[in-house]
Amino acid sequence: MKYSKALAAGALFALFGATQMAYAQDNCSNRGDLDTMYCDANKDLVADTPTDPALLKTPSTVVFTYTPVEDPAVYAEIFSPFTKHLSECVDRKVVFYQVQSNAAEIEAMRSNRLHVGGFSTGPTNFAVNLAGAVPFAVKGDAQGFQGYNLILIVKKDSPFKTLTDLKGKKVAHTSPSSNSGNMAPIALFPEKGLVPGKDYEFLYSGKHDQSIMGVNSGDYDAAAVASDVFHRMAERGQVNADDFRILYTSEKFPTSSFAYAYDLEPKFRDQMLKCFYDYRFPAEMQEAFDGADRFYPVTYKKDWAIVRDVAKAGGESFTRSAYDKASQKK
Repeated sequence: MKYSKALAAGALFALFGATQMAYAQDNCSNRGDLDTMYCDANKDLVADTPTDPALLKTPSTVVFTYTPVEDPAVYAEIFSPFTKHLSECVDRKVVFYQVQSNAAEIEAMRSNRLHVGGFSTGPTNFAVNLAGAVPFAVKGDAQGFQGYNLILIVKKDSPFKTLTDLKGKKVAHTSPSSNSGNMAPIALFPEKGLVPGKDYEFLYSGKHDQSIMGVNSGDYDAAAVASDVFHRMAERGQVNADDFRILYTSEKFPTSSFAYAYDLEPKFRDQMLKCFYDYRFPAEMQEAFDGADRFYPVTYKKDWAIVRDVAKAGGESFTRSAYDKASQKK
C-alpha cells in the first residue's frame, strides 16, 4: 500500500507528537523499551498504572475496536453481541471505533481516543511500547488461547514449489508492524534459502486479506499471511482454498491480543476485565472465530515472548525509533 510523504509525516506526527504527560527521567526507575510517556517500575514489560489519581481515567463512553486485518465493518457486526454485553456490564455506552490501519489503532490508544481493543500479534508489541496498551486476553476456549501460523501462499496452478522458487518474484508482505505479514518472514525465511529484501523486494499490501486477494488475482506471485485470516476468508467463500498452495507453515503464534489503556482507573478497569472474562461467545461469534468461545487470560511478558524472540532474531525491535524507521518503508 502506498502513502504520500505528507500523509506519512502527518501520521507520524500524530503518533509521536507532544509528550507533555511524560515522566521525568529521574522519576522512573525502569522504562525498558517503553516510550518516555510510560514507566515500568515492576519490570513486567508494560506501562505501570499512574500513581497520580489525577491521571486516571474512568470513561463515560467506552471506545472499543478490533484489529483491521480485514474489513473493519465486518468486525463491528461480529462484535455487536459483545459490545451490547459490555455496555450493560459496565453500565456505560460502548462504541465500536472502526480503524483502517494498525498505525491508526496504535495512535488512537496513545492519544486517549481508544480505551480497549484487539491488536494484531505484531502491532501488539508497538501498542505496548508506544501507546501504553496492556494485553490481558486472547480469544480461546477452556483448553487455552488461540494461535495461528505464518503461511506463504501461491496459486495452485503456479510453477512455484519451494521458497527458493520465489527469488526475484513479487511477494506481498502486509505492513511493517505485522508479525506474520512481515517480521516473521524476515526472521524465518532466510534459513529456508529465501532472504526478504535481498532475494525479493517485498511489497506492502496493507492488510492480510488484500495480500490474499492479490495472489488470487495475480497481482502478487506469493504472500506471507496469517493462517487464521486465510482460513476465515475461505470459509466465508471470499476465496477458494483449493486454488492455493501453501509453501511454508511456521510454528504457532498467539493470535490478536485484547489490551486496555494503561491509565484506566483500577476499580473500573477490573470491573471491565471481569466483563470480558465472564463472557461466552454466542454461536455467531464462535463461528467467526474458529470455535473460540471466550477471552482467555494472557500476559504480555510470558505469552508474547515468542513474538519478541522472532523479532530479535530478525534484527527487529519494538521501540519508537524502530516504528519510525519501519513506517518510512511504506
